[in-house]
Amino acid sequence: MKKTVFMDKYPVNSMELQKNEISQKTINEVLEYFKTKIEAHPISTFISIFDHYEHTKSLKGEINKDILDAKNIVFCFGAALPNTKMLAARPRSIGIAELDDKFTIDFIDAPNETLNEVMITWCKELKTK
Repeated sequence: MKKTVFMDKYPVNSMELQKNEISQKTINEVLEYFKTKIEAHPISTFISIFDHYEHTKSLKGEINKDILDAKNIVFCFGAALPNTKMLAARPRSIGIAELDDKFTIDFIDAPNETLNEVMITWCKELKTK
């Protein structure tokens, strides 16, 4: 897991997994893996899958030629709503992109460090080799 700052302001956690390092072979299998983790967590709720690739394609937007598919799994860890600002940090999203030989996984830091570590653990547990 690598942490970077995207566009000089967004703390992003990223991981690249070669397709031969994980048991999932398609982007939908990776999404199903995360959905299972989300549904098993005591305070998270699955919301949706967003097909970012098809959305961008339908707008005739630019897509990096190396990206074969790109989807986000949207969910929420919202156990408390202490103020209105928390709405800006939720829901969470993990982005998965499929390239020829690998998957990339990216997500912005969660405001709760413990829950951020949960997402990092989910990503690391994908790797089986």
